[in-house]
Amino acid sequence: MSFAFEVRGGRPLRGEIVPQGAKNEALQVISAVLLTPEKVTISNIPDILDVNLLIALLEEMGVKTERIDRHTCVFQAADIDFDYLQSDAFRSKSGRLRGSVMLAGPLLGRFGNAFIPKPGGDKIGRRRLDTHLTGFEKLGARFSYDKNSSFFELRAGKGLTGTYMLLDEPSVTGTANLIMAAVLAKGTTTLYNAACEPYVQQLCHMLNAMGADIRGISSNLLTINGVRSLGGCSHRILPDMIEVGSFIGLAAMTQGEITIKNAGISQLGMIPDKFRMLGIELEYRGDDIHIPAQPDYEIQQFLDGSILTISDHPWPGLTPDLLSIMLVVAVQAKGSVLIHQKMFESRLFFVDKLLDMGAQIILCDPHRAAVIGLNRSHPLRGITMSSPDIRAGVALLIAALSAEGESLIQNIEQIDRGYQYIDERLRQLGADIRRV
Repeated sequence: MSFAFEVRGGRPLRGEIVPQGAKNEALQVISAVLLTPEKVTISNIPDILDVNLLIALLEEMGVKTERIDRHTCVFQAADIDFDYLQSDAFRSKSGRLRGSVMLAGPLLGRFGNAFIPKPGGDKIGRRRLDTHLTGFEKLGARFSYDKNSSFFELRAGKGLTGTYMLLDEPSVTGTANLIMAAVLAKGTTTLYNAACEPYVQQLCHMLNAMGADIRGISSNLLTINGVRSLGGCSHRILPDMIEVGSFIGLAAMTQGEITIKNAGISQLGMIPDKFRMLGIELEYRGDDIHIPAQPDYEIQQFLDGSILTISDHPWPGLTPDLLSIMLVVAVQAKGSVLIHQKMFESRLFFVDKLLDMGAQIILCDPHRAAVIGLNRSHPLRGITMSSPDIRAGVALLIAALSAEGESLIQNIEQIDRGYQYIDERLRQLGADIRRV
C-alpha cells in the first residue's frame, strides 16, 4: 500500500519541536556494532525507514537486538550467519538501502569477508563506490564483481594491514567504512583527505570508547592504530542537523514562530549562518534555536554587490542535504540567489514542481538553479506532486505548507526514509496535513 500527504497550506506554524537523532550517524554507528561480540547500546536512534531496515538486516544476519524503546537498542553481534550474506534475500534487502554499504568495513575488519550491493536509496545521481573499494584494496583485501547480481565480494585472506592512504574524495561513507575496517587491522593506517563531518567524529568517539586507537578526530588526517579486539560501549546519537535546518526553513516559509529544542548548536557548523544569509533571524537560547515570526526576509549580497551564491562543500562547508531546503526558502525571499549543488547531478530536478506552484526559478544546468525571490508578492499554489528523494520531498512539503490551497504529495516513502513521524510532529505545530 502506498501513501500520500494531503496538505492544506497557508497556516503559520508555531510551537516547539525536538529534532530526531541523526540519520547519517545512525547508519554508521549501528553498522559498527559488527566489530565486537560484546553488547553495544545505542540511544537517540531515529525511528525511520532506512534505520529500521538496517536493524532488520542485522537481525537477519544473526545480530541479537533488544529494543528497550523505539529510540534505544542493545546490539550483540556474537554469531554472524555468513550463509545469509550470500543469499538472494540479503541481496534484495541490502540493495534497497544505501547505508548497507557500511556493513562491509566492519565485516571485512573482523571476519575478513564482506559483500557490497549496488547502491540503492535516493535517485539523486551516481553514488560511486571507488573510494570504498580502492581503500579496502590498499588495506590488503581483494574484490570480485558479479554482474548478474550486481554484488561485490571482498576477501582478506591474511587479514588487513594498515597503510597510508590519500583519499580521492572526502567521502563520508567511504571514510567511515575505511575507519571501521582499519581499527582491527595490523599496524597503523593513515587516512588523509578524510571526511570530518560530525557523523564521522561521532563514529570515531564510539570506536575509541570500544577500545580503538583513533587520533586526529575532527580533522581530515586520521591516524588509526590497529588493536586486536573491541569491546562493548554505550553511545548517544547527535540531533539531526538536517532536521534542524528543515525546521528553520519551515518557520521562515510559513511565517511561523518555532523553537527547536536541544538542537546541538555546537555541531551545526555554518548552517545557521547560511540561513541568516537568506535573511532569516535566529536566536540561541541555551541549546535551543528560536526562529521568530517574520513577515519577510531579504537575501544578502556579497560585499561587491554581486548576487549571493550558496553551494555545498565537504565539512566544515555546507552539507549538500540542506541545499534543497534553502532553495525553497529563497522562493519567498526578497532578492535573488544562485544555488549550486556540486555533489549530485540530479538533486535539483524537483524544481519543476516549484515552478508549477508559481516560483520563479531558472534551472541553469543539472547543478545550478537561480532563484528570483517572490518577496511574498503572491503565495505559492497547491498542486499534486511526487517526492523524488528524501530532502527534495521535505522541501516540497515545506512549499506545500506555505502554499495557498491543497497539495497532494505522493511517494512519501522517500520522506519517511529520513524523517520520523513528520506528519504527526507538524500537526503539533498547527499544520493541516493528513496521511492518505
